[in-house]
Amino acid sequence: MKPKAIIVGGSIAGLSCAHTLILAGWEVAVIEKSSSPPSGSPTGAGLALDPQSQLFISSWLHHPHLLHQATSPLSFDQNQATHPQNKATRTLARDEDFNFRAAYWPHLHSLLHNPLPPHIFFWGHLFLSFTLSPDKLSVKVNLRVCKTQEIIQMEANLLVAADGCLSSIRLAFLPHLKLRYSGYCAWRGVFYYSGNEDSETIQDIRRRYPDLGKCLYFDMGFKTHSVLYEIPNKKLNWIWYINQPEPQLKGTSVTMKVSNDMINKMHQEADKIWAPEFSKLIKETRDPFINVIYDCDPLQRIFWDNVVLVGDAAHPTTPHGVRSTNMSILDAAVLGKCLHKWGPQNLALALEEYQSIRLPVTSKQVLHSRHLGRIKQGLSLPDQEPFDLQTADLDYCQQLLQRNMPFFSNATLSIH
Repeated sequence: MKPKAIIVGGSIAGLSCAHTLILAGWEVAVIEKSSSPPSGSPTGAGLALDPQSQLFISSWLHHPHLLHQATSPLSFDQNQATHPQNKATRTLARDEDFNFRAAYWPHLHSLLHNPLPPHIFFWGHLFLSFTLSPDKLSVKVNLRVCKTQEIIQMEANLLVAADGCLSSIRLAFLPHLKLRYSGYCAWRGVFYYSGNEDSETIQDIRRRYPDLGKCLYFDMGFKTHSVLYEIPNKKLNWIWYINQPEPQLKGTSVTMKVSNDMINKMHQEADKIWAPEFSKLIKETRDPFINVIYDCDPLQRIFWDNVVLVGDAAHPTTPHGVRSTNMSILDAAVLGKCLHKWGPQNLALALEEYQSIRLPVTSKQVLHSRHLGRIKQGLSLPDQEPFDLQTADLDYCQQLLQRNMPFFSNATLSIH
C-alpha cells in the first residue's frame, strides 16, 4: 500500500507539497478550514516568483505554459527615493537582471489546485489536534467538520504542517516560541483598472513609474517605504509599510480588519509622504487592508518523528526579501525529493535530509529579510547607522537590492 501523508493547510505551501508527495509515490489528504478553493480575494494580493520556483511549478503542471500566461514579468528591481518636500524621485539602486514573475495569489492557487485530484481535498475541515502512535510510525489527526461540527479522525504515516506562521502544529513542539513583531505594519491593496486603461490615474502612475509592468518598484521615504508592481489582468499591487506599536490581533490571522476612520487617516498620511500619483492610486483602491508583520528567529529543527514543518510554519519571515512563497515552494520540492529517495521505510532519514538542506538556506534568508526591512524602515541596526536618504552613499544603497539575499540565484537543493 502507498504511504499516506496528511497535509494541514490548503494554501500555496500545502498545494506544493501535495504535488511533490504524489510524485514521490505518496497518497495525500489536504485539510483546509476554508469551505472551498478561493475564487479571488484582495487579501491574497500579489507575489513574486523567483526562477527556481517557476521551474518547479511548471514541472508540476500538465500544461507548463499556463504559468507564463498567468504571470507577468518582473525584469527589474528598482529602489528609489521620494523627496519629502518636492516629491521628486531619484534612483538609489537598480538591478536589470531580476527575472522574477509577478502573480496574483488566487490565480497561482488555482493553477496549483486544478491539476490535483479533487478527492484529496477536505474543504471545510478544521484541524484540532494530533497524536503519535507509541512506535512513532503513524499519526492520528482529529478534525472538526465545519458544516456539521462532527469530530472525525484520520490516520497517516506523515503529518505535514503547512498551516502558516501561526502554526498550531508547531506550537505542540515549541509551546514557548513567540513570533517577533517587526516594528511596523503594511497597508496593502490591489487596484483594478480593467476598462479604465486610459484613465487619468493610470496615465499618471505610468508616467511616474515608466517601467511598471516589468519592474518591482521600492519607494523610500523618511522611515517608511512602499512597493508597487503590476500583476496580470489589469491589476496594480501596492504595499506601504508604517512604523507603529504592535496592534492587538484577534483570531489566527495576521490580517487586520480596518475601519473607514483608519483608511481616511492613512489617505491623509499618503498625501504628506508620497507623490500625488501614488497617493491618488492608494486613495482610489477599494478595500485596502493591513498585515501585521512578524518573523521568528530561525528554528533549530523543523521535524519531530513523523511530523514536519514547511513554508511559513517552518520559517516565519518578513516580506522584504520576496521569500515567503518561494521558500514554501522550495521546501515542498526538497521534501518530495527526499521522500522519494529514501522511501517510506526510511522516513526519519528522509526528514533529516530535508532539514539539513533547507534549514541553512531559510535561516540566512529570514535574517537577511529582517535586516533589509529595518534598513528600509529607517530602524536601528546592530552594526551600522540607520538608513538616511540624504546621506546614504552608493555602496549603502546597493544593500537595498534583492540579489543580496543569501542563495538568491540558486538555493541549494542537492540530495546526497
